Amino acid sequence: MHPVFWKDIQKVVLLLVGIIWSLQSISQPSLLENAHSHNDYNRKIPLLDAMTLGFKSIEADILLIENELYVGHDMPIVTKKLKLPSLKQAYLQPLDSLVKQGNGKLYADSDESLLLLVDIKTDAVKTLDLLQHQLRANKDVITYWEEVEMKKGAVNVVISGNRSFEKVMNAKVRMVSLDGRPEDLGKGYSSEMMPLISQRYAKIVKWNGKGEIKPKELKKLKELTSKAHKEGKLVRLWASPESENVWETLLDAGVDLINTDEIEHLKKFLDKRGENP
Repeated sequence: MHPVFWKDIQKVVLLLVGIIWSLQSISQPSLLENAHSHNDYNRKIPLLDAMTLGFKSIEADILLIENELYVGHDMPIVTKKLKLPSLKQAYLQPLDSLVKQGNGKLYADSDESLLLLVDIKTDAVKTLDLLQHQLRANKDVITYWEEVEMKKGAVNVVISGNRSFEKVMNAKVRMVSLDGRPEDLGKGYSSEMMPLISQRYAKIVKWNGKGEIKPKELKKLKELTSKAHKEGKLVRLWASPESENVWETLLDAGVDLINTDEIEHLKKFLDKRGENP
């Protein structure tokens, strides 16, 4: 889809959402605490499809192309006629509107911040520089830090993929946090600097969801979540099977965010689980 057409669609959708939310505060979603929308930019309506379900965490891969940030996984072969929406069009501008329409919050029943997981696919430093610049234009809604003082916003941007630890940690005005890995635990990173620990599912667990998980794998999973929680960090495993049996086991073992491409399926599962704890 061409960026111009995308922008027009976004305006219409946001107008409709704004009207609904302003007329009926109950339409603002309740927080779905354990839900992570993987590769969210692939949805029919990025951001809004998951936000209307109340997702706690949303993921967007970004590419630096000709001094602009676009959402997508792979660098296009031809960049002159891009069909990718920009990060501003698909996420930053809509989030700014939704937060203002919600009087400073995104969820009807919670003041928690949305985790916007930004997976950097291009050069770590150059992409981060432009990302921080764009986020500073949205400081009213983004959590940021001046030196060590946190200014809490409705959106907490966490960078993954190509991460420049040094650049993030040395920023005088820091607009992002870091998505860590299990090997980063025990290294002294605060939960504000690194609120999330992520890892590929298969590196922790080989279980495909059929039958019962092996005790050895369950123990390894629980050890990871316990260690992360002691440091105040959330845990997410990506590329996990889209299986309710797996989701149930992960949540029982302490995994905080269920990584899914099937957002409606996960919503129904979590709602049912909440009704029958």
